Amino acid sequence: MTKELEHRFVAQLEEHQNIVHKICRLYTNDSDAHNDLFQEITIQLWKAYPKFRGDAKFSTWMYRVALNTAITLYRKSKRTVQTQDYESVSFKVSSEAYDPTVEDQLKLMYNAVKTLSDVDKALVFLYLENKNYREIADTLGITEVNARVKMNRIKEKLRTILNP
Repeated sequence: MTKELEHRFVAQLEEHQNIVHKICRLYTNDSDAHNDLFQEITIQLWKAYPKFRGDAKFSTWMYRVALNTAITLYRKSKRTVQTQDYESVSFKVSSEAYDPTVEDQLKLMYNAVKTLSDVDKALVFLYLENKNYREIADTLGITEVNARVKMNRIKEKLRTILNP
């Protein structure tokens, strides 16, 4: 792979890295697991980048790869995330400091969302990122109607969890 491709990837990753941090937050419970998952998603994005054709926005493609990586790893082992050696990757991504302090309401919401299924978590995440239902459907590989129906059911489920 060329240096130009590598530089383009690193620039896009740095620009959109908050997407990965948010996904990591949904699928991990501590900072070590968060960092491990962040690194694994970065590696999977790098491996898949040569196949990125630009048919969709980079951020939409990034959501799909990151969510699929997180869901796959979460299903393989709910206790720990197995990662590849990050040092073997030749480029370095400057990472913004991750601040784990969150308002109480946000913590409650995250805890409620963590009780959902893997696909439902991904749907809520994309919804909270202000993605329209077409983008959500494309990212998750479901129909737009299915995305709307699932989101309405999830909203009701979250209301029940947050307001018993």
